[in-house]
Amino acid sequence: MNETTTVGVGHDDVIAVLQRCYDPCCKERQVSVVDMGLVERVNVDGQRVAIDIILTTGWCPFALHLLQMMEEAVKMLPGIEQVQVNITWDTPWSPERMSAQARERLRLPLEQLLPLREVRLHRTQKDEAHD
Repeated sequence: MNETTTVGVGHDDVIAVLQRCYDPCCKERQVSVVDMGLVERVNVDGQRVAIDIILTTGWCPFALHLLQMMEEAVKMLPGIEQVQVNITWDTPWSPERMSAQARERLRLPLEQLLPLREVRLHRTQKDEAHD
């Protein structure tokens, strides 16, 4: 008699998959939706997964893309038949939600910040000279 054992997918399995899902704005720096702090809740119920996410801004042009990408990625897990990704507006996003790694990867290097600072100072001095 052949027996097949089905190992269930758990919360950690879903999070591991979401660690490979990137907001298009952060993909080049390899910051996942998990590291950005966008994942609010994951519920695994047998073959169904429900994920609530928050957005960095209500005007995010990539919201639909994020929902589809996360749904498709989680559906690839063995035994998962239904994935529902919802945007929740109950919790506002803030930079404090980001992981330390995300903060480090999204920080501009000093050599990029100094020229921006110089341009800003020049504009400020120019504006003050005209007043």
